[in-house]
Amino acid sequence: MTPQLLSAPDPEPERKVLDFPLPPPGSMGPPAEYRRLRQECPLAKVRLPMGATAWYITRYDDVREMIADSRLIRPSINDWPPRPDRAVVDDKPGLITMMEMDGPQHAALRRALAEPFSVRSIRRRLPRIRRSADRLLDAFADGDRPGDLVAGFLEPFPLLVMCDLVGIPYEDREYFLPMADAALGALITLEDGRRATRWLREYISAQLDRKQREPDDDMLTELVRECGRGTLDDESVVNFGLSMLVAGYRTSTMFLADAVVALLTGPGQYARLRDDRDLMPKAVEELLRYVPVQNGVVVLQAVEDIELHGRTIRAGDAVLPVLAAANRDESVFDDADWLDLCRADNPHLVFGRGAHNCIGSHLARAQMTVGLEALLDRFPDLRITDGREPAWDDASPIKSPLTLTVHW
Repeated sequence: MTPQLLSAPDPEPERKVLDFPLPPPGSMGPPAEYRRLRQECPLAKVRLPMGATAWYITRYDDVREMIADSRLIRPSINDWPPRPDRAVVDDKPGLITMMEMDGPQHAALRRALAEPFSVRSIRRRLPRIRRSADRLLDAFADGDRPGDLVAGFLEPFPLLVMCDLVGIPYEDREYFLPMADAALGALITLEDGRRATRWLREYISAQLDRKQREPDDDMLTELVRECGRGTLDDESVVNFGLSMLVAGYRTSTMFLADAVVALLTGPGQYARLRDDRDLMPKAVEELLRYVPVQNGVVVLQAVEDIELHGRTIRAGDAVLPVLAAANRDESVFDDADWLDLCRADNPHLVFGRGAHNCIGSHLARAQMTVGLEALLDRFPDLRITDGREPAWDDASPIKSPLTLTVHW
């Protein structure tokens, strides 16, 4: 069970609670505070945008240890952060994704997904992924010039790939995306959370019923078969579907969009990758490390007291191992703030580690690789339109461009 966040007074009142570090306005980031916090306060208490406090961890070695520490669990979106409207215990099914699952159910689901998410299976799907990219870019090229690459390609491409792989109808996106974004974002009241959760669960359950009647070459169909064999329970499959709807494509969208911005704004970087495709494997790993999407998005909760850097993380406290800060740690990465497409030694932490490491890492790499290759092939002279800088949501702790107006 998820422990209740404690409301006890801070035992170290002389230590200031910092504002949550945000990327500079008009950029993807990273926050300017990363370097100072790593050097001076690697375990800092910060106040989150919704008012709760959490421990903010920025050094590579600490983050690497904490994301695999069994004393830290992932609270569900419905359980955290605590709010007054949650005073009454809610016994309705919550919004549980794979990140919050644990124990035998989690292990069984990961076993069932190991082959569909394997290198071999993703490689088999590469032609389909490339066709999806080319189809979107064909339509984009036929549109107005300049064009918004976010709306025309960077946003729909990962969603289209996810829908095809998982077995969720892409044409339903106008229905499920608003609810999924609401669930992933700041739900204003408990009733909002219940409504979004109920709708999403009903939607996924309907898709599973459809797969029983109309099986296809997708993950939901295979998981339904596993249920029939008794190796999985229905609830685990629903949780997988929720994982893909709520977060299964959004992170890939943000990484791809920020990667394109980094290539187009870094002097000569887009042209270098265009002219030397042998760089692509290292370039993809470096872009995953470099773009600071994961700024405190991994929220963990201590189930027992933890000592770190002379301070005590109390049982019930929220902990944010900041992957984006760890991936810019100058003690691990030479010239950590520089985008080096040839970087050879690159032990970034984008996909986590331990029992909840990202099972979709091969898919994420494939999507970025295919997306960039398709762009480089179709638009070798792609550039940001003069006077039309990318638009950003500067209030968000995790940022990718809202618009990216380009010429080609």
